[in-house]
Amino acid sequence: MRLILPVLLLSLLVPASAQAPPQPALPDLSTAEALGADLFANSGAVGMVVVVVRDDQVFFHGYGEIAPDSHIVPTADSVVRLCSLTKIFTTDLLTKLVKQQVVKLDDPLQRYAPKHTLVPTNHQSITLEDLATHTSGLPRELGSRPRKIPPFAYPDFTARWQWLPRQNLAAVPGSEAVYSNVGFDLLSDALESAARKPYAALLAEQTLNPLGMRQTTYYPNAVQCDRLLKATHDDGLCAITEATEGSAGLYSTSADMATWLKYLLGTGLPAVPAQDPAAQAVYLDPANLKKQIGLDHAGKPSGIGLGWMHLLPANDPSHIIQKTGGGAGFTSYIAMIPAHHTAIFFSFAEGAGWKQNVFKEANNMLLDLAGLPPLPEEPFKPKSRPHPKRHHHAAQT
Repeated sequence: MRLILPVLLLSLLVPASAQAPPQPALPDLSTAEALGADLFANSGAVGMVVVVVRDDQVFFHGYGEIAPDSHIVPTADSVVRLCSLTKIFTTDLLTKLVKQQVVKLDDPLQRYAPKHTLVPTNHQSITLEDLATHTSGLPRELGSRPRKIPPFAYPDFTARWQWLPRQNLAAVPGSEAVYSNVGFDLLSDALESAARKPYAALLAEQTLNPLGMRQTTYYPNAVQCDRLLKATHDDGLCAITEATEGSAGLYSTSADMATWLKYLLGTGLPAVPAQDPAAQAVYLDPANLKKQIGLDHAGKPSGIGLGWMHLLPANDPSHIIQKTGGGAGFTSYIAMIPAHHTAIFFSFAEGAGWKQNVFKEANNMLLDLAGLPPLPEEPFKPKSRPHPKRHHHAAQT
């Protein structure tokens, strides 16, 4: 005790700043411009927008052009397709309706099915949580989009509910994770049924309007369609996308997505509320599933959330929560490190080439801006030669 007391007293006299090692300074957020330029160069895109939020700071930059040979740089008001980033809006709404006791995660889909429609089972019923975690046993798609129908305008409510009763579930719900777009559209149908209000109106009332996200919509007007980025191989009309409102249909802008990032991080208070942590939590450990297919575009998931995928363990300083999206000539991505109050969003209209995995590159850009080291390289696994396939329309990721 004689030795401990003097040391303790001495430590009380030493300033706290001298006791703890100094934290390295974060890179200036303006460095995101050069990092984004590398991302753009490696994307093969026609035009791209990038948004970074760190604490209460916002960075935006547009790269390339809004359409081939237009020579006009994208702005914060340029319109993009969110594609499957739409799913994290669906699960945000799901979380709110759970908190309001309108639905429960373990509610069976059957409870919200149209009258006289039988939802298939496989030893267990499909629940809302199964749909939100891609573990329903349903396939990725109902089928290929007919050529004359615009992107994300198929399948509609009638088509999917006529299709569903004829399906044999590939696995017991909750036992395997297989990415499913149709599953998320059925989830939005269930929320609409439970709340007794059209889904688009429900999302606007609960999420978009309170956040002031006025340019995020399934119903683009003529002005918004004129501002939509265009890919080299344009995949269709700028049209109403309410048919896939749960899975992929949302249009938005960088200005709106900056608000969304603040909402996710909780850094926009008091003007922008913070998302309920339950919307970002891990709900399934992939190690406990028989298999997972289609969930690893940005890296091998360490956890599966409600629409979200988690990279690295939750106690790792570099833990990332992310969602990929793609289709109709677009690629979109969102990733965040809540512990460091840093998030990134990008969306681009695809060009003629694709040089590397831009999702993983964006993860490292995010980590750099948060003052963290890059993700460890995953071991290379050679792929078998794919069999030739017929042409299909671009699918949503």
